[in-house]
Order: sequence, then structure tokens, then C-alpha cells
Amino acid sequence: MTDRRLAIAAWESLFRAQHEVLHEISGDFCEDDLTQAEYDVLLTVTRGDDHAARLRDVTANMLISQPSVSRLVDRMVARGLISKWPDPQDGRGAIVRATDTGLAAFRRVATTHGRSIAERMSVLTDAELAQLQALTSKLRGADAPGGATTP
Repeated sequence: MTDRRLAIAAWESLFRAQHEVLHEISGDFCEDDLTQAEYDVLLTVTRGDDHAARLRDVTANMLISQPSVSRLVDRMVARGLISKWPDPQDGRGAIVRATDTGLAAFRRVATTHGRSIAERMSVLTDAELAQLQALTSKLRGADAPGGATTP
């Protein structure tokens, strides 16, 4: 059985580390270029074929509610960062695609943001980074049907 005190201490440490790191790298985002939420949408979209993704996949990757994602996407369409049209395979869904403007903004921010992340994470060795990735993946897998997964 897991030691309850150790579990709580580890959780608190993880939570505080995440909070501090996010605070430190949040300066990479400027409202005039991209907000962090807009960057997250474009991150999902740019990973898709032809820089497009289903809106439900974007929503699944965000840490905000579906209505909030829908409003965010509509604002991004209005800003010319993405385009949106009905999903031909799902009449209730939508496809979003990065525009040239959105791709350019994403790439500008991604360069700076990637550098900030790498710099902040450089306090860990490559082996520690791999271990951290495996451990956090295992924690995230705890929500999957059937329980925790092994990395």
C-alpha cells in the first residue's frame, strides 16, 4: 500500500514545481501574438495532417471546458489564425486548420517557448527527463479504463 504522507508530499512537490515552471515560462506568450491557450490550440492543429484537426481532438487536449474551447476557436477564426468548417464525417463536429498567419505566429512563439522549456528543464539530466516523462505518463494513465498503465 502506498504511504499516504509520501503520496501527499510527492503530489504537493509536483504541483508546486508545475506552478513555478509554468509561471516562469508564461512570459513567452504575448496577447498581441498568441495567448497560451491559442498556442495550445495551434500545437494540436499543427501536429495534424495538413495542419488540421477535429475540434473534438483540440478540446480533448485542452484543460478548459468544451464551451470555452469553442469560444476560443471562434475568436481565433476572427483573428485569422485558424479556419473552421463542418466535419464531413461527423455532422455535429468541425475541422479547424491553421492559416498561414496562424502557422507563422505559432512558429515564432514555439521557437522562444521551446528554448525556455529546454533551459528550465536543463536542471535535469537526460535520464531524469526520461524518468520524469515515464512517471507523469504513468500518472496520466491512471485515468484510463482498466487503471494505471506502465510506460
